[in-house]
Amino acid sequence: MITLEELKKLRLIHLCIAITFFTSGLTVNFAQLLLHIFLKPFNKQLFRKLMYYLCYSFYCQLVFVADWYAGCTMRVYMDEEDEKKFAGKENVLLIMNHQYEIDWLAGWMISDKMGVLGNCKAYAKKAIRYVPCMGWAWWLAEFVFLNRDYDKDKEIIAKQLKIVFSYPDPTWLLLNAEGTRFTPSKHEASVKFAQERGMTVLKHHLIPRTKGFTTSLPTLRGICPVVYDINMVFKREDKTPPTMLSLLNGKPVDPYLLMRRIPLEQIPEDEKEAAAWLQKLFVEKDRIIDSFHETGSFFKTSGIKEVPFKIYDRRLSSLLNFVGWSTYSLSCIFYYLISSLLAANWIGLITALSVLGTFYWLMGLAINKTQISKGSSYGSNSKKVSTN
Repeated sequence: MITLEELKKLRLIHLCIAITFFTSGLTVNFAQLLLHIFLKPFNKQLFRKLMYYLCYSFYCQLVFVADWYAGCTMRVYMDEEDEKKFAGKENVLLIMNHQYEIDWLAGWMISDKMGVLGNCKAYAKKAIRYVPCMGWAWWLAEFVFLNRDYDKDKEIIAKQLKIVFSYPDPTWLLLNAEGTRFTPSKHEASVKFAQERGMTVLKHHLIPRTKGFTTSLPTLRGICPVVYDINMVFKREDKTPPTMLSLLNGKPVDPYLLMRRIPLEQIPEDEKEAAAWLQKLFVEKDRIIDSFHETGSFFKTSGIKEVPFKIYDRRLSSLLNFVGWSTYSLSCIFYYLISSLLAANWIGLITALSVLGTFYWLMGLAINKTQISKGSSYGSNSKKVSTN
């Protein structure tokens, strides 16, 4: 008899997850578009309130895969007073290390526990907004899309941040200050860049690009009170690699997060001083990650104050949401398949099977895009590395 662990590895199960995700994604995209056309011109607050729930319904399907399907356990280290008074109750700029294939999903997991997943947004490459389902969802949810051209981007940032933080509920905005995911080749270029300029060499991070951060600060002041410094890591000795494929095969991966709340008034207003502040923050982040890998603790050799960890319960809403979407998606697909077969509607049957094949291909493509080896080449050339 097949075990549950073996069942989760079957391609048929992966196909069912893909059908649910992409069917719901397209449905959410259509609903988002209707809100833009018929509601946003008349009531922006209601538009953004409803947009929160649409985004949550879509994003939390992947949280379901991590929390319920794979059974991941996340340990979150945060000052107890900050967690009780502020977590999930304020607008936040997130600065997070970008080293793993699923670090973004770990961010979604904690934002779900804090009740802000539907209002999680990010600075993202402009090209991403053309990606079906997820890219369209981000575009319609008013993410900050950048051209990687400073003259154009500074105007976009000033305008878009005011929109992002005008949502009626707390919003978390992610800034990947390193500009791209950590890879050995990019790290080599980053080390060379630091050495040539007499900067501190980072072992576990790339030298951060400061322009996006410093350009954002004037607009952020007054509408976003804090920065959350997030240090996320997986244990190196874990046998299961932290990848989407591991999660789809039902294998748990356990992230460790250290979250530090930094009021925006602690960050210098002068542009050069703010850039130096960010560089110093990443030197500190590097010590934190190094301490974890060397001692198993964020605190032993990093020199920062020790805080307790908390394991948050999985939210029932992500389970119920996935059950609802999967019931709707799979029943529609299989009803059409069976009815087409019984009616000898071969064109309809071939069309439905083609859609299923497309969904499975898109899932494979999405997994492939998250792999570190398939990451962007941005930052891999030391001549192009810049703190700007």
